[in-house]
Amino acid sequence: MRGRFAPSPTGDLHPGNARTALLAWLQVRAAGGTFVMRVEDLDRGRVRPGLMEAQLLDLRWLGLDWDEGPDVGGPHAPYLQSQRQDRYEDALGRLGEKGHLFACGCSRKDIAAASSAPHAGDDEGPRYPGSCRDLSAGELRGRQHALRFRAPAKPVAFTDLVHGPVVYKPADETGDFVVRRKDGVASYQLAVVVDDSAMEITHVLRGADLLPSTARQILLYRALGLAEPAWLHVPLLLGPDGERLSKRHGSVALREIREAGAEPEALVGWLAATCGLAEPGEACTPHELIGRFSAGDLSRESTLLSAPGESSTGGNAPQEAFGTLPREGQSDE
Repeated sequence: MRGRFAPSPTGDLHPGNARTALLAWLQVRAAGGTFVMRVEDLDRGRVRPGLMEAQLLDLRWLGLDWDEGPDVGGPHAPYLQSQRQDRYEDALGRLGEKGHLFACGCSRKDIAAASSAPHAGDDEGPRYPGSCRDLSAGELRGRQHALRFRAPAKPVAFTDLVHGPVVYKPADETGDFVVRRKDGVASYQLAVVVDDSAMEITHVLRGADLLPSTARQILLYRALGLAEPAWLHVPLLLGPDGERLSKRHGSVALREIREAGAEPEALVGWLAATCGLAEPGEACTPHELIGRFSAGDLSRESTLLSAPGESSTGGNAPQEAFGTLPREGQSDE
């Protein structure tokens, strides 16, 4: 087994990121496999200097380690996506030769104005209406353009090791999707497929918010003639309003938790308890959880956290789980 965690250095890691990283690490360590750390830093406009190093420090503080990565090297280097553009260009060339791609000069505003379809549920935006699908290269001459993958009409079925059988139809849900942005940078959908294949990742464990992306990625795996990994999409940590945990819920970054003096075992135990791997209030290290991990026992339901001061079956907000942490808007005293 080869698994990975792939953070983006565009913001501090939060408890939700930490839980996914912990589960990905546990899955690999329980199987005696290889754990890979890859940094997804393609969005150069949002990447913050020094944040990658800070994220890796936070993960090591939790007690996680990795066998390959940007700070330890490995046989599949480089482990920063910004240094792998030649691999993406090669994949784009192969897709283009097979007739899977077309140039598109539409902006997101153009697509939104032309489409009344619902949002795709991720960063793909509204369904692409096919405006440029049949244009000739000459009709886009002089215009900056992206490259889109022609989504076939048939549905894509796969089995997720947490959610079971899943079926999506990208042609109806997102339409033809971007594989190279207008600025020439590979899209997430393409880069993650190329890198997971090149790094021989056998099991992709990530948050359930990325489940809709899987069908598009499977289309790319098949078009490129690559072997598909096994998929595990784990539940998310949600605030009391059902939205992803964030500052407005009083959530704190791992860096803040660490700098506030919390013990990492307390955080690991709390994260493990939210997905049934530990008892409430139990403190433990990641290594102590290895024997408890089973993908089949993970819930399909997200964890709904209570607001500070409220009780909930889902679990307390992170600050209350560690007493030493100040709530947002309060002083450290």
